[in-house]
Amino acid sequence: MKEPVDVFTALRDLLLPHRQRLLVVHDEDGHFYANCQNADAKGKAQFFGAVKTSGRKHVLHFMPIYDFPELLDTISPALKKRMQGKSCFNFDAHDPALMQELQALIEQGVARYHEAGKL
Repeated sequence: MKEPVDVFTALRDLLLPHRQRLLVVHDEDGHFYANCQNADAKGKAQFFGAVKTSGRKHVLHFMPIYDFPELLDTISPALKKRMQGKSCFNFDAHDPALMQELQALIEQGVARYHEAGKL
């Protein structure tokens, strides 16, 4: 019998490959939070992304899609259904297809932030 996939870990694992380009503020059970390495024009840390668990709900915040909303133009209706607000996705169960789609979206967002000099 397969162990159930921990949704927090699956979401966090989507951001971890980019850890060297980020300033990780929190990395603990149920809470991962990272800023961009490069400060914004006012010298403040710029939020990159976070994963937070609250009860059975797991939330991924990903700022590149807020700054570049056109990244969302090609997402599936199933992933769009998970969105809340402009840069947030909610999950209550692991969905491998959606995780794979999120991984591609994160790769695109990281590339756009890198091009923009934020990473």
